[in-house]
Amino acid sequence: MLHKVDPSGDLTLQSRPPVVVRWAGAVWRYKWAVLGIGLVLIAAGLGLARLMLGPKVVAVVVARADLVQSVVASGHIETPYRVEIGSQITGTVADVLVREGEVVREGQKLIAIEASELEAAVVQAEGAVQQAEARVRQLRELTKPAADQSLQQAQANLLNAEAAYERASKLAAGGFGTRATLDDATRNLNVARTQVRTAELQVYTSSPVGSDFVMAETQLAQARATLNTTQARLGYASITAPRDGVLITRKVERGSVVQPGKALLVLAPAGDSQIVVQIDEKNLGQLALGQHALASADAYPDKRFAARLSYINPSVDINRASVEIKLAVIDPPDYLRQDMTVSVDIATARRDNAVVVPARAVNDATTVPYVLKVAGGRAVRQPVKLGLRGVGAYEVIEGLSPGDRVIPLATGVVPDQRVRVVAP
Repeated sequence: MLHKVDPSGDLTLQSRPPVVVRWAGAVWRYKWAVLGIGLVLIAAGLGLARLMLGPKVVAVVVARADLVQSVVASGHIETPYRVEIGSQITGTVADVLVREGEVVREGQKLIAIEASELEAAVVQAEGAVQQAEARVRQLRELTKPAADQSLQQAQANLLNAEAAYERASKLAAGGFGTRATLDDATRNLNVARTQVRTAELQVYTSSPVGSDFVMAETQLAQARATLNTTQARLGYASITAPRDGVLITRKVERGSVVQPGKALLVLAPAGDSQIVVQIDEKNLGQLALGQHALASADAYPDKRFAARLSYINPSVDINRASVEIKLAVIDPPDYLRQDMTVSVDIATARRDNAVVVPARAVNDATTVPYVLKVAGGRAVRQPVKLGLRGVGAYEVIEGLSPGDRVIPLATGVVPDQRVRVVAP
């Protein structure tokens, strides 16, 4: 039988068998319905296969490894203490010689206060000291020698008066002298004795143990004390660095009027540094003084440095449910800055050759933690006893052995579901 062929080489409809033509026409008319039915049948087949064989999952293998339990937190760098620098006198700032953030050395001048009045007070005190010293020298060089000479003269006069009295007494007793002569001799003797006593007192008071000398030395000591006070106050006009460090705060400018008790500069002393961290109080039981940690500054995440836990605050911040801890930086790197944000990883415990399972495969939200263990082609709920928790992993004390395979919780697999394990 001959058939007509169209230019494309296919049989024309007029040349095809009648039954085939009818079926082809029906399928073409209902092509979208036929396609939908086909897709439904394919999906049903796939669902049936998934139901019978289970979904494909990537399981992780339980293995032995060294596990370090740590507490991770964020804090900031600061010195163990900071020095607030202020003025000890009231005055006007003449100049500020440093900038915020500048490194200073002990004894370096930081602030100059206008000091003309203080300088005048020092000059006046120096004059008072010189005057008091001159008074002491006068007692030693003039008054005391003059008193000694006066005493010698008075003693000579006394000898003459005593001799004259003796002669007048003898003449009066022999009837050759008058009463008036004897009275004059007696009066002259008494005057001479009084002059000797007065000269002796002058010698004593001008000697190192006498009142005049002691008073002069006292005035000299007071003048020197006043001079020291005025010199000290003049020294307060120059505010210097008490030790090496970095100025982290400046609250003064030229022309400011400063008073005692107000901090003008804040100095972070050079040397020791520490990390201050607020940690969740639930981690408090894991911490102990002396534990080692690794820290890294957020600005230099690839550089790590060692630290040691040196302080745990005995109280808990009730508002934040946190505890403040401090870690001493063993060897501070040069790039550390005050108040720089750092992250710390405090090693609280270590277990060598432990049975380790990834944390993503452990459901620890229940009273009895469990994992989904692959056994017999199914996901079996396996209770486990956990030990240390490291970064992204748990130590398993009971319930699993090395080589067991467990399913991560994120896969959505439920207990007793059939699964097909595939290689990662």
